[in-house]
Parts: sequence; structure tokens; C-alpha cells
Amino acid sequence: MTDAAVDPVAPNAARFAPLTDPDALARWGKFPHGSWDRTFFPQHLGFELEELRTDYARVRLPYRPEHDQPLGVLHGGAIASLIDTVVVPAIGQAYGPETGFVTVQMDVRYLGSVVEQDAIAEGWVEKRGRTVVFCRAEVRVPSGKLVADGTLTYVVR
Repeated sequence: MTDAAVDPVAPNAARFAPLTDPDALARWGKFPHGSWDRTFFPQHLGFELEELRTDYARVRLPYRPEHDQPLGVLHGGAIASLIDTVVVPAIGQAYGPETGFVTVQMDVRYLGSVVEQDAIAEGWVEKRGRTVVFCRAEVRVPSGKLVADGTLTYVVR
């Protein structure tokens, strides 16, 4: 793939193989809505899964004015939630439904602002250990401008 063919909001996607495991696709393909019998925080915020690959996911936070802070920019907590959530299907696809995992560390850098537009996050697994998974995430606006990034550590149980 040439640089000209890279999607500006998903420049990392091509590094990851398509997800072909039918069980993982069935379990994670409808994330964050899934088959739960109640609403969880990512659904409340309106997150939408756009792409799922092996060890990779892309999730969009559609613009809603109630996500803004008083200065008219997307609240940093919404961005942090997007970073924390985008890696969930990237991690979870390697495990069965009996496996749980939780964030134990997250660092976020805010590099720009999001004003009256969607925020799109890419998240991927950098390294899997037996009980610890290390991840990275980047958040962009539709033009491709990088507005935040993060590193995350999850514990798998």
C-alpha cells in the first residue's frame, strides 16, 4: 500500500491482518452494543465500532454538543474514555467470553482540540503477555489531524 492510499483517520489499520475468526467476529463485531441486557458507559456516550482487525479496532465518537466542555471543545474525559474503550475489542478478540480484563494504567496526551466534529480512535495491541496486555491508541478528527494519543496496560483474568 502506498502512502497515498492510507486513510487519514486510520493510518495504522493496514499494519493489522483482517480478523477471520468467526467466533471473535460474532462476539466483537457489534461492540459496544453486544448482547448485554443493559446499557454500559460506551453505549451511553454513543461510541460506534467502524473497523475490527486482528489486535486492532477503530471506534468513532459522533459529535454531540453535550460532550463539550464550557469552552466549546470536546471534553477531555470523553477523549480518555474513547482511548480506553477502543482497545477493548482489540484485546478481547483473542480470548473467550469467560475471560475478563481491566485497565490498570492509562496515560493520555492531549495534542489538539476537537470542535463540533467527530473523534475517531484507533487502538491496537502492542504486546500480549500471559496476564498483561500493552496497548496504544490515537485519536483523530475527520481531516486526519492527531488530537490525542495514549498508552494503556490491561490485566487479563
